[in-house]
Formats: sequence, C-alpha cells, structure tokens
Amino acid sequence: MNRSIRLDAVLIQAVIAGALSFSHLHDLADAAGQSGWKAWAYPISVDLLLVAAWRRLRTSRRDRAAWAWFVIALIASLGANIATAGLLDLNAVPAWLRIVVAGWPALAFLGGTLLVHTPTETTPAPAPAAPEPTEEVPAVDLHRTDNASELPEPAAQELPAAEPVPEPAPLPASVPPALLDHARKLADHHRATTGTALPVANLRAQLGLPETVVDSIAAHLQLA
Repeated sequence: MNRSIRLDAVLIQAVIAGALSFSHLHDLADAAGQSGWKAWAYPISVDLLLVAAWRRLRTSRRDRAAWAWFVIALIASLGANIATAGLLDLNAVPAWLRIVVAGWPALAFLGGTLLVHTPTETTPAPAPAAPEPTEEVPAVDLHRTDNASELPEPAAQELPAAEPVPEPAPLPASVPPALLDHARKLADHHRATTGTALPVANLRAQLGLPETVVDSIAAHLQLA
C-alpha cells in the first residue's frame, strides 16, 4: 500500500512539472516570434531530445555525446523556466534569444539523429582460455605386428581388501526360534529409534530370562 501511494505521488509530481515546463517553453517560443502551432511544437522538441539523451545514457554511461545533448536539452528546459519567472521581458525579447529559438529545431534534429543512429560502445568479448596441454600419445603403425609390445601397459590398481564379516555366534538348542525372533525385533526397534545397538542389560530386563540364555542370544545378534 505504501508503494502505491509513493508511485502515485511521483506520477502526480511528474505531471505537474511537465505541464509547467511545457507551458514555460511555449510562452518563451511565442514571445520569440514563434506563434501558433510552432510555439506548441517547441516544448515537444525539447522534451523528446531530453528523453532520447537519457535513454542513451542508460545503455552507455560514458557516452560523451549523450551527456552533451542531455545538458543542452536540460539547459533549454531550465532556461525557459527561469526566463519566464520575471527575469525576462517577454514583450521585448532580445535578438540573440530569437536567433536561438529559431535555430533550435535544426539543433534538436541533429542531436536526435546522432543519438539514434550512432552505435553504442560494446565491451570486447573475453579472450578464449588457452587449451590445456594434453599428453602426447605415440603413433601406432597399423601395418606392424609388434605394436602391442610397444604400447604402455595400464597400471594395475590395487583394490582395498574387503573386511571379513563376523559370523554370528552359535545358538544353544534350548533357545526356540520364536524367542530369537522376538529378541531380534527388540534390537531392531531400539536401533531404529536411538541409532545404537540394544544394550545386553536392557535385553535381559525385557526378556526376563537367565543371563546365560540372554548372553547367548545377544552374542548371536552381535549386540555385544
């Protein structure tokens, strides 16, 4: 909401400033002898040159010609605003000002043409990176039969030895498979919940069996 209010205020300010500047340029051109539709064309000519120079500056900040025409159009607009503020007698305009106003259309046309048709400065493309040196491969004669002996043999890569998987401890015959499955579920649940192996003491407390039986089950499940 604040952004819309700020944009509306700027737009209203721009309309007011443009209307006042347009009126001042019209009054100055009319006082300098350019009456009728010609007086209305002068403000449009000044504003168009100002906009063209500003658009050129947005694409090339270091363009001296764009800066020069921007300053010329800005001086023409500000000069008209200051001249019509009571510092100049519009009923007796000096001859030099009449000459400037009469010659403005040709000057504005020249500036607009140069701004539109002069190519902008382009930044040079970066030079391509130098290719990395590659290892030279010896040429192989296909008509020879002893080429295989001249080719370098590939280096043998040593693979890391696989760690032996410990075998589970033997389980007494007195332990039923159902009890072993129940103990394995308890151990898997504890590992999935905490990320660590189930302590043997906790397994004894949950099963409620003699220590020898629980120890043999824990050894078989590799809990210890």
